[in-house]
Amino acid sequence: MKNKQTPALAYHAEGRPGKVEVVPTKACQTVRDLSLAYTPGVAEPCTEIHKDPDQVYNYTAKGNLVAVITNGTAVLGLGDIGPMAGKPVMEGKGVLFKRFADIDVFDIELQADSADEMVAAITAMAPTFGGINLEDIRSPECFEVERRLRESLDIPVFHDDQHGTAIITGAALINAVQLADKKLEDLTMVVSGAGAAAIACTEFIVSLGVRKENIVLCDSRGVIRSDRENLPPAKAEWATDRDLTSLADAMKGMDFFLGLSVKGLVSQEMIRSMADRPIVFALANPDPEIPYAEARSARDDAIIATGRSDHPNQVNNVLGFPFIFRGALDTRARTVSEAMKLAAAQALAELAHEDIPPSVAEAYGEENITYGPDYIIPKPFDPRVLFWVAPAVAQAAVDSGVARIQDFDRATYTEQLKTRVSPTHAVLSSEFARARNICPRMIFSEGEEGRMIKAAAYARDEGICRPTLLGHERTIRDWAAEHRLDLDGIEIATPWNDPRAADFAREWFRERCRLGTTATGAEAVSRRRRGFAMQALRYGETDAVICGVSDSYANYIRPALEIIGPREGVGRVAGMYMLVYRDSVKFICDATVNFDPDAEALAEIAILAADQVADFDITPRVAMVSYANFGAVSRPETRKMRAAVELVNDRRPDLIIEGEMQVDAALDREIQRDFFPFSRLDGEANVLLMPNLASANISYKLLQRLSDAEVVGPILLGLAKPLTIMQRGATVSEIVNMAAVTAVQCRRRHRTTVPSWA
Repeated sequence: MKNKQTPALAYHAEGRPGKVEVVPTKACQTVRDLSLAYTPGVAEPCTEIHKDPDQVYNYTAKGNLVAVITNGTAVLGLGDIGPMAGKPVMEGKGVLFKRFADIDVFDIELQADSADEMVAAITAMAPTFGGINLEDIRSPECFEVERRLRESLDIPVFHDDQHGTAIITGAALINAVQLADKKLEDLTMVVSGAGAAAIACTEFIVSLGVRKENIVLCDSRGVIRSDRENLPPAKAEWATDRDLTSLADAMKGMDFFLGLSVKGLVSQEMIRSMADRPIVFALANPDPEIPYAEARSARDDAIIATGRSDHPNQVNNVLGFPFIFRGALDTRARTVSEAMKLAAAQALAELAHEDIPPSVAEAYGEENITYGPDYIIPKPFDPRVLFWVAPAVAQAAVDSGVARIQDFDRATYTEQLKTRVSPTHAVLSSEFARARNICPRMIFSEGEEGRMIKAAAYARDEGICRPTLLGHERTIRDWAAEHRLDLDGIEIATPWNDPRAADFAREWFRERCRLGTTATGAEAVSRRRRGFAMQALRYGETDAVICGVSDSYANYIRPALEIIGPREGVGRVAGMYMLVYRDSVKFICDATVNFDPDAEALAEIAILAADQVADFDITPRVAMVSYANFGAVSRPETRKMRAAVELVNDRRPDLIIEGEMQVDAALDREIQRDFFPFSRLDGEANVLLMPNLASANISYKLLQRLSDAEVVGPILLGLAKPLTIMQRGATVSEIVNMAAVTAVQCRRRHRTTVPSWA
């Protein structure tokens, strides 16, 4: 029998094992395709590359391909666990490259213990790649491997454990020094740690302007002094003649503490001994050298950074390596020059001065994030980092003479980046981050369904909600135990035995007794899962509901409309699907509720949809879709679309809306310009409003099956409370995605007050 797996193991093992796959970028469906992809057609680019090696960037994937390479000798905090055990980390690094900068990665794990073996192997495979990211290689071999590769190869070689940490630390320090009213050239500094990251950070900080004689390094034996015997070269370079022995001695009167060592090394007294307005970067992970709260308590004038996301000023490598490689690859750089690293740090430091988008502030639970002691470096999920750092790095590559291309326009390049990177993950990542901040109570109504149990557990682990499963407790717990799912923090409620059901029934009967509802009928509704969940939402016993995986959509939408109903000022509820593509997001509505809406209904749905799309930080561009363009056919079904546009223009002139129009005209800028220059869209529509439920439902399902779109939804628009009805075939991932969207709606919608019986 196959062993049961933990959620982390299941994440890596389910479906296609691992986290990455290779996907072709060209069609290979026909005989002609095959003849072009391989023999005989492939001989032509081979010949061109043979004549001019730089043509490899035009005819192959080299220019967007990075090797993430390790020998497994220093993997995370796990140590020397070997290359195969380090592979999940390298795959994860590849995912981050793709997620944040659209860079393809081959992860390579080498059975190579010595620097000579690593250098030989990497040199032999280097022609494949546009850049090499060295990862998790122990010190001191990491220094030698990188140095020798940088000297011999003509592509960027970057040891992220060294330089990634250094660049982000340097960016934070630039702003910290400014806020502390100090100067880099006068700064005194003590470093706890003498590994690859600590030494690289120290070297980089010297390049920023800190004087070497003002720096003291400490390792596990104390201050690195020049009279210590058998110092390795990397440490000997930083040895001091000062009469200092311990870290505590070294910190007295210092302006800046940089910790890249282990937790618990620094006391409050040591922080108190530092100079006025001290800068404390305690970056040991997962636990800093001194807990944030203790450091803050010791010195309220300190500027503090850690490596943790739950404290201000997180120093996180993901702010660096994807964007540094993006700029290096796009300029076909031969190396990552010091100028490029400095440009990355300066760009990050400058970005922190900019007004932060409301969506980023909301995602981190802070209404007003502004430049200051608690915000000296951008947040990792700030989408602007790519558009600041990569162009700065690219410009520096060109200016410092290491780029193969010289025809470079920074503004044009920045716009290209914005169209290149998929908004898919940006939208969903933003929703997940916002949901974590809100973390509402959420009922998963079909609590005995395996998919719902898994989704509730994953949603809890992601911190996006506090789940409640409805069903027989023993059944739920047995299933979870069989599948090794921990239900800690997940409430289980059994509607038919829950005392709240009687309260719901009484209140529901009181409200509906003159509308045909009997006491018995109210009791029956309240004792069923879906009725109990929706009434719990109506009467304030939960903040949101996810339901629908075990029955038809129609059997959920009817009670939802009756029990929850539309919010105040809204005449109808509608359903919208989000289709997320590699390079765009499209929204289709109404695909779930209104069978044949008239012009008035279509206008209201358009406004509801546009407002929801704007909540995703996407500018809505609405097209009223039909089978004819702008009066070419005058039929009731085309006239109502035209009338709906006029109604929206009267009520919400701020919205970009056009129609009636065919789908190709709505999605093709050239058609608009050539044939319909009067169109307000002037570009691709992202909200497609269909004339009826049939066309909307058919459209989204067809696109789901025949394209690479990731479908999120249905998103209910106009309900008084956050409720989502999933399709019966919804996967765990789809449920979790919608749980995040639904959680965020808790902030955006009004809640019913506490009922009279509570």
